Amino acid sequence: MMKAFEFDHYIIDSYARFSRSFSSIRAEDLRSAIDSQYDAKHFWPDALLSINPRFLQGATVSDLVASGDLDEATGQIFRFESVPVRLYRHQAQSIAKARAQQSYVVTTGTGSGKSLCFFVPIIDAIVRARKQGKARRTQAIIIYPMNALANSQMNEIEKFINQSGLPEEFRPIVRRYTGQESQEERQKIANNPPDILLTNFMMAELLLTRQDCLDTKVVDNASSLDFIVLDELHTYRGRQGADVAILVRRIRNRCTPEKAPICIGTSATMATEGSEESRAQAVADVASRLFGVPVGPENVIDESLERATDDQLKLEDISKELPEILMSPLPAILTDEVLKTHPLAVWVELAIGLDDGQELKRKKPIPFSDAVALLAQNSGIDFETCRHRLENFLTQISLPESNRGGFGEKAFLAFKLHQFISGTGEIFTTLAENPRHVLFEGQLEDPKAPGHRLYPTRFCRDCGHEFHVVTKNNDDRGIRFIQRNIDDVPLTDEENDTTGYLTPTTEGDDDYIFTGELETYPEDWREERNGTERLRTNRRSRIPQMISVSPSGRSSPDGKRFWFLPGPVGD
Repeated sequence: MMKAFEFDHYIIDSYARFSRSFSSIRAEDLRSAIDSQYDAKHFWPDALLSINPRFLQGATVSDLVASGDLDEATGQIFRFESVPVRLYRHQAQSIAKARAQQSYVVTTGTGSGKSLCFFVPIIDAIVRARKQGKARRTQAIIIYPMNALANSQMNEIEKFINQSGLPEEFRPIVRRYTGQESQEERQKIANNPPDILLTNFMMAELLLTRQDCLDTKVVDNASSLDFIVLDELHTYRGRQGADVAILVRRIRNRCTPEKAPICIGTSATMATEGSEESRAQAVADVASRLFGVPVGPENVIDESLERATDDQLKLEDISKELPEILMSPLPAILTDEVLKTHPLAVWVELAIGLDDGQELKRKKPIPFSDAVALLAQNSGIDFETCRHRLENFLTQISLPESNRGGFGEKAFLAFKLHQFISGTGEIFTTLAENPRHVLFEGQLEDPKAPGHRLYPTRFCRDCGHEFHVVTKNNDDRGIRFIQRNIDDVPLTDEENDTTGYLTPTTEGDDDYIFTGELETYPEDWREERNGTERLRTNRRSRIPQMISVSPSGRSSPDGKRFWFLPGPVGD
């Protein structure tokens, strides 16, 4: 199994090889400058490291069955084999909001089980209705921003339902209507109303507006709808947010005009700035506008966290032990009990994972090298040793306990690496003598040499020779070359502007064979006519012109010598 850090290194190395495989670079000064940018990770900054916190646990599903908050049949569904699901606190809070017929938004982090925050109360309402002998109808519509999420969550909820052992008449039916289904599948959904319909916002819009008797029947099956869910609420912004707000109102007007359904939203990232109260108010305002029902800040459910390590231990308690830990081999046995008081585990959780204030809050992701530097500073151990040890330690504690000498199936502390990779983009340099300054962002002149004009530069895939992308312009001072976008169509217009390329003549380079003599032109540029070789007629307007150009881009007898190639290169 490839671990996170191994995979990160593999991705970066593979992309570096891929992006550098398109051309070799002949000019030493340009090659050296570009190599230094690769070495400095200019195109892929250091991965951001975030620690997945422990979510505060709440009651089990069996506890809620015993208290009457959930039906016994719901308890049979939400279990792993014979073990009832233990809910997180925010999941239990969500169930309580639904039982109170209140709309709500769940804004907990990735991996917090947000889907159970709506599936548990929805399924509970369904099984209670089935036990009361009510006819099957679509009680909930869950809208996803993309089909992959709908597919994934459908598979997960069906696993719970299928292992429940409930009689068929009590089992909730979940169906997907996202545009991936065949005509036969759509017909079955229309004829046999599912309790829960999973869709996306575009298909939901089509269901309500398309004049199709099958679609009409699917919507009619959702009469007296009880739940509307918007998963990944943060994706609905701007114009799309307005469209989705209108969609929700259409659903309500069509399916449940006589009552307000319970509206539920989920999102890992809604509001991040300001106090906890102001963030909750901001989320509540957005949800109220999207759903068209009042959602107060008290109905915005955030995550509640707990320490994985001993909450009596602070950073100052373990700091003296870090040097010895970092200089010793990682033990083979690292059970959860061992890690609970392990100095490096405490450091990871408190230094880069959690803010341990009045309430536990997750810290923002930081570049991995910054985390290593902080560990080096706190321990007095050199940077490279800390990097190696921290990579290995994080990899181990993110494995199931059964892989660390114990019996559990969960990680002690999981983590995520957020790696951003950008395309290499354009290279800009001047027409000055070597060595030249290389830039990776466009501007008119070299900031280190004012007056030296910059040009986008490309390289021949075969020989690595450079070509500067230019427009040749004639003005009252003579010929000048200005930069242009390579995607501009090379044309000659009535103003005597000619698009093309400048390429150095590179005297003294024996491998560079073009001299302007007929025999140095490519074979497909030449033809034989009456025993004499000559340039083809259709190539004569493209003959390279030798010209001396100063770094300012002006033709000058004192400048560097270039060939100007009119039109596109390579045809």
